[in-house]
Amino acid sequence: MASNHQWLKSVAQDELRALLYYWENNSIDDKNGGFIGQIDSNEVKRYDSEKGVVLNARILWTFSAVYTITNDPNHLLLAESAFHYIDTHFVDTVNGGVFWSIYPNGKPKDTKKQIYALAFTIYGLSEYYKISKNEAVLQLAINLYENIERYSYDHKNNGYFEAFTKDWQPIEDLRLSEKDANEKKTMNTHLHIVEAYANLYEVWPNTDLKGKITNLLLIIETYFIDLKTFHLKLFFDENWIEKPDVISYGHDIEAAWLLYWCATRIDDRNLINKYKIYAIAMANATKEGLDKDGGLWYEYNPKDDVLIAEKHWWPQAELWIGMVNAWQLTHDESYLAIVEKNVTFFQNHIKDKKYGEWFWGVTSDYSKIEKDKVGFWKCPYHNGRACIELLKRL
Repeated sequence: MASNHQWLKSVAQDELRALLYYWENNSIDDKNGGFIGQIDSNEVKRYDSEKGVVLNARILWTFSAVYTITNDPNHLLLAESAFHYIDTHFVDTVNGGVFWSIYPNGKPKDTKKQIYALAFTIYGLSEYYKISKNEAVLQLAINLYENIERYSYDHKNNGYFEAFTKDWQPIEDLRLSEKDANEKKTMNTHLHIVEAYANLYEVWPNTDLKGKITNLLLIIETYFIDLKTFHLKLFFDENWIEKPDVISYGHDIEAAWLLYWCATRIDDRNLINKYKIYAIAMANATKEGLDKDGGLWYEYNPKDDVLIAEKHWWPQAELWIGMVNAWQLTHDESYLAIVEKNVTFFQNHIKDKKYGEWFWGVTSDYSKIEKDKVGFWKCPYHNGRACIELLKRL
């Protein structure tokens, strides 16, 4: 089977090169500075679109992470540029935290404090600090961590609240996006807080931070992982009453490997052993979302028995890492076979062979979903990270 490992590795290498080429050559905003807010599905650059902090933080993470592999000075330059743009335009110097979005000219637009966004900024800053060793970068990451702990942590019931106004007051609409339930505690935000904290811990091994990571992994085990089905529960109110929703296959497989990775960062034997078991169980649960063509479906609504019959780009990317991780933990080659089949599906339907990058996704009849190539949620992080992880792991 060694040749298959080599094949997957070469796919990851080629794909990473192609992704970086696309972002280097298309995402620079040469009119307003920084990175462009949107490139639509027809490859049209929308210079008038608002710019999201999540996109910018993920660009920062991606170019910082790849620099350790490529040693390409241009990648270092792009990471630097992303950091300075975030630091100059997204950081709220008055109230702390980061703005959700800005106008193309760099002025604040949506000034709410979405904890998910703070987490991604910490994730990107920590990665950039690894290559820059710039103390101001680390200090900003620590400040954001302290913002989350000061304002978002629920001292009464444990866990973290979703969102606040500019000056950290309660806010009516807590949602990350229109498709989400308007609830106070979500799986998605907790997953990305622990991911960010674990990355910060690699560069700042602080005892309190380690305790927060431990607590987050216990919260996730207690509330968000369904220990019967090994799918994730997504939405809760402040008292941990679940608001049942869909099964999100992409999140299931992302959490499968990522939570195990977080446990290994803090080297907690007990949590590593637990999350090893969960990593395999959640990978197995994700198989329910695989189509016969090897693609991973987006979501399933168990209450109405309805499949959201779309295959989006990012669950395919997370499937690569989650299944390779399960193979590493079990030495069971069937997990690699899933990745191989998915790569073929990806090459046939998700990869944009004309312009580069990945399409948003396809519907059940393989027609293209006409959504952003670059945008608020369309970033180089899921697919870039999948390639980086495969190169490291294979």
